[in-house]
Amino acid sequence: MGQLTVIDRKQEILQTALEIIADEGYGNLSMRALARASGMKLGALQYHFRTWEDMLRALVDFIDGVLRERLASSNRDTGDLTIREIAVFMLDESVDEELFSDKLWPQLWAMQQVEPLVSDLLEDVYAEYLQILERALEARGSQSPRAEALCLMSLLEAESLFVGEGRRWEGDRGAVRETILKFIDERYGEKS
Repeated sequence: MGQLTVIDRKQEILQTALEIIADEGYGNLSMRALARASGMKLGALQYHFRTWEDMLRALVDFIDGVLRERLASSNRDTGDLTIREIAVFMLDESVDEELFSDKLWPQLWAMQQVEPLVSDLLEDVYAEYLQILERALEARGSQSPRAEALCLMSLLEAESLFVGEGRRWEGDRGAVRETILKFIDERYGEKS
């Protein structure tokens, strides 16, 4: 088995950080806990991420990079994604493997409240996806694309808070997903 490159090792460490956040909560993520969970000493971890802030920046960049890659791979060859395709992407992303599990996003939202850097970085990620949704709404002739994009993002992002894995209404997830998509189809036209 070949040696891991520095980039591969950093990605492994960031994946471990996401697992800690999802499984134990963001309050249990520290440089020491991350080093221990990654099977290394704190000094070795600091070779990859000198400071807590460096690690947080890399963590949000990692999340953003994976989301960009997945969104690009779901983009049709014929042009921009439709409103429905964006909604399906956002709904399906939260039921993905560990990286974007239902357990992770609520923890990241909570982390935003106590870590200003995380708040700023995640707001940049959300701004990017807001623009994508806004462009799709403009293409459909929306009179208030920003307001509608914010309403749809609120609906799509909050879905996992209420019907995500381990939540009280998890059994209703399929019906909620279909209701959201039906609303989008009715409001913006089939395959909008």
